Amino acid sequence: MPVLARVVEAAGISTVLVTMSPYLAEAAGAPRIVAVEFPFSHPLGHSHDRDEQLKVIRDALRALVDIRRPNTTVHLPYEWPDFEYWNKAWRPPEPPPIMLWLREQAKQRAEAKRREENPE
Repeated sequence: MPVLARVVEAAGISTVLVTMSPYLAEAAGAPRIVAVEFPFSHPLGHSHDRDEQLKVIRDALRALVDIRRPNTTVHLPYEWPDFEYWNKAWRPPEPPPIMLWLREQAKQRAEAKRREENPE
């Protein structure tokens, strides 16, 4: 999705990516990122929870307007009430090694980019 967002942005259409993996989205160069602490495959919230999904969509659209710098992440304050159950229900007990490696690589790239943009 981050690559597609960059292509759409290059055509002059603004995008915002709602994701559970902001480090990966940052590393891939997504223009605007909205991070949610929801289980994978539920970026807008619980199935059939119209109100919750609309809140996330409205906040994502607000971020689309408010974010001024590329590759910026906004973390939404929503919490998944039964997150531990959902987290365990679909995931294997241990992440595959490739996921651990990808996650670490993405974190390192995102941190390096932050340090480059905000030297202290």
